[in-house]
Amino acid sequence: MRLLVVGAGATGGYFGGRLAAAGRDVTFLVRPARAAHLREYGLQIVSPHGDVTLAPQIVTADQIAGAYDVVLLTVKAFALDAALEDLSPAVGPQTMILPVLNGMKHMDALAARFGAKAVIGGVCKVATTIDSEGRIIQLAKFQELAYGEMDGSLSDRMNELDAFMQGAGFNAHVSSTIIREMWEKWLFLASLGGITCLMRGSIGETAAAPGGADFARQLIAEIAAIVTASGFAPNEKLLADTAASLTIHGSPLTSSMYRDLLNGHPIEADQIIGDLLARGRQAGVQAPLLSAAYAHLCIYQKRRDG
Repeated sequence: MRLLVVGAGATGGYFGGRLAAAGRDVTFLVRPARAAHLREYGLQIVSPHGDVTLAPQIVTADQIAGAYDVVLLTVKAFALDAALEDLSPAVGPQTMILPVLNGMKHMDALAARFGAKAVIGGVCKVATTIDSEGRIIQLAKFQELAYGEMDGSLSDRMNELDAFMQGAGFNAHVSSTIIREMWEKWLFLASLGGITCLMRGSIGETAAAPGGADFARQLIAEIAAIVTASGFAPNEKLLADTAASLTIHGSPLTSSMYRDLLNGHPIEADQIIGDLLARGRQAGVQAPLLSAAYAHLCIYQKRRDG
């Protein structure tokens, strides 16, 4: 099985690097600047599970020759349109596209471009970042990749993909409820992003502020109401666990969107927060705190873009 990883950043570089280090056939589709860096320094992972440095197989968009069995799509949502153009020559009649983008908006774009059959569901859970030296730094021990058919079936191609993913140094599994897992991750990410970006601080700093924990719980409740109205009601344990993990005093946890905001980078405000709000409005769900978070991010985004 041949895998093309679109992007060798914090997410694609981590999972693709682990797979390549385990001997899988992995190629990274990257921009020329990243290609030059990888050729000179290699792909470097610094992790509590063991460091890795390897010389990866890389291509740029004009070098793709033929279809791959799997395309692991790991770009940020605001880079999706450009990525679709770049990866198009790598998609053949039997290619599986496994996206691990945030939210759900990208699924419609992929299906419209390549057909619904080509697209499978995916959820990744990993905390990684790129440091000033271009290394992939894992910030916490969790590392999980789930994948599955959108109809929940256990197909032959899922079995083949699962065999390819096993034993590569991270937790991997086929899911028969991948759509629900995608919505549940969206609930957590939107909550984490909304809390840390609007409060401009970590979970611990927010929890320690007067009214901070109550604010966090109310924001989570608004997002849960939208998810429920969309047909994927979260269970009580998930909600309790989410609220507990996002109100811990002393927690250094922040969202990648907050870190991007602090560093002046583009953010996924529309995909993580804005799309949720749009779905909420369609369902008649009021979400004033989430609306405030989105307005805050839109001001940043407009100021950044000039």
